[in-house]
Amino acid sequence: MSAPTAPSAGPSSGETGDITVHRCTVTVVRRGGWSWGPDPRGLVRQVVDALPELLADHFAERLAGDGPDVEITEPLTVTVRPGRAGGPGRPAGGGPAVEVQFAPVPVVELPDDRPDADADTVSFEDSFAVGPDPWTVPSAAALFAELAERGELDALLALLPDESVRAYLLALLGVDDTVAPAARLLAELVGRALAAAPPPADPHAMAAARSRPVEALPQRLRAAVAGAEAADLPRLLADFLASADREETVRLARSLSPGGPYDHTADEPPGETRTTDEVRTANAVRTTGEVRVWSALPFLLAGPLARIGYLDAIGPALAGVELADQAPLFAAALGYKVLGVTARGWRRADRDSEAAAAFAGLQPPVAEERLAAFARQVRPALPVLDGVLALSVCRGHDPAHPLLITGTDHGLFLVDAHGMFPIAWAAQAAGLLPYWQACGHPPVLLCDGPLPPDTLRELAAAGVPFLTGVRPLRGDPVARLPWRTPLWTAEGTAPDVRLAAELPAHAQRFADLIAALVGERRAVPLAPDGGLERTVTLAATLGLATIAWTLWRDRETPDPLSALSRLADLEATVRYEPAAVRVRVPMGRRHADLLRGGLLADVPDVVWLNGRTLTFSAG
Repeated sequence: MSAPTAPSAGPSSGETGDITVHRCTVTVVRRGGWSWGPDPRGLVRQVVDALPELLADHFAERLAGDGPDVEITEPLTVTVRPGRAGGPGRPAGGGPAVEVQFAPVPVVELPDDRPDADADTVSFEDSFAVGPDPWTVPSAAALFAELAERGELDALLALLPDESVRAYLLALLGVDDTVAPAARLLAELVGRALAAAPPPADPHAMAAARSRPVEALPQRLRAAVAGAEAADLPRLLADFLASADREETVRLARSLSPGGPYDHTADEPPGETRTTDEVRTANAVRTTGEVRVWSALPFLLAGPLARIGYLDAIGPALAGVELADQAPLFAAALGYKVLGVTARGWRRADRDSEAAAAFAGLQPPVAEERLAAFARQVRPALPVLDGVLALSVCRGHDPAHPLLITGTDHGLFLVDAHGMFPIAWAAQAAGLLPYWQACGHPPVLLCDGPLPPDTLRELAAAGVPFLTGVRPLRGDPVARLPWRTPLWTAEGTAPDVRLAAELPAHAQRFADLIAALVGERRAVPLAPDGGLERTVTLAATLGLATIAWTLWRDRETPDPLSALSRLADLEATVRYEPAAVRVRVPMGRRHADLLRGGLLADVPDVVWLNGRTLTFSAG
């Protein structure tokens, strides 16, 4: 029933008032018995016919006289059931007596200066509702401030390349209330420049090299910074930033970290520059409508990623490089990682394109050229997202469990063997050492794969207790174990026989994971490098691993591929609304398991959905 109007009897003067209902839902519930009677719809009609009179009787006092107009802002529940004889609301036609109960609700007086209804096309209820503030993407400064409060900012900055630190420093300059995070970023660059020196065999060259970064500093900073401890740099540089102009700070940042592969300001090829209106049109998200997708699995990744703070970091990370409006492209790339296999490394099925676009809130298909251009521009932000993910996994790692390393995609991939939670990707073994240290110095198993030549030497030099079946190169500092298959370990370390027995199973699971998520499913096949590909691989693997760990760790060894194979064909209906995106999955065993595991909880403030809440239901 839509917007019934009930005239009400006023006082004896003949004045009357009106009650307007904008939305009305009538539900008939039968308790006991087995029959609805000869005319089930007649029960609904009786209640609908009686409703105007019931409302008029209930609100008669407010409608009488010259009182102000009022509005009921909360749902009004009217319960009608067969009851005592002579009760109010007797249905028309002499039907049986009913008992009526009105749930109490707050009543709000409407303002006298409200706009004239005829001059405004807004509905009655919307004209007096307080509209929500427009959602804005949190800034990079907000992310860094939150990390500083949690004591994780130093650890994150230590994982970032110089180019990323410089990019975010430049983004923070000139923004209000960002002196503290900007000073911390600048201190990171200054500290790295001061720490860079040639080998100690030539002390004169070392002194000269150390003086060069100091000479790049402004005159008023040279003496203070040259003899300062690393812990004092943020304070000294905060005073400098408070008094220096932006141009001077920009020159300093560029001199400490000259342009590199992450310098996105020079990445845009000629002819690809787009206006702001064109970008907004290309990345406009769906606000209304409904679509059916063959796989709800991309949507199920949102909850696990939100739990570790990864989802909240996407918006600020992209905002720091002026790409917040292209967050749907990041979501599309993430969705492709858990959908169908890309044939020949680049061809996608139509249903995969539709599902990825639905997850991103875009109209299908998402152009591959747009994904490739986005991958080129977003490179400075990717280490921030990778660092947030890695720190979360390292915090939860038990040092008693080993880490796994394999060579793939021109680098080394590090995962937690207990659950196959991904940690990091690096070009060389030295790049994985900070993560190994953050995990508590656990043992490491090197699995089959194209390892860089210096991998075993770098791990042994760092004191990493590793075990591997990969044949070493001449000169690698390893010792062979007396085992039924060829195994090697770092010289001077006591091997764990239990790990030697577990290595084949871990290696097989790791190889299957690499084949499925790195080789068979490509998120950005046209990208010039693999930065975005690796980032969304880490995120998708973590989401799948969390789902598998939550649902099946008590009955089997949790594996991300279990979640991929068992949930990939879970269909869903996606409905887009102004304030929410609602995902409805079929009822059944999988829905019940997900619900019990807490994997269908609402996910608020999804950046690629313009801050809307992602909700799940069954049906």
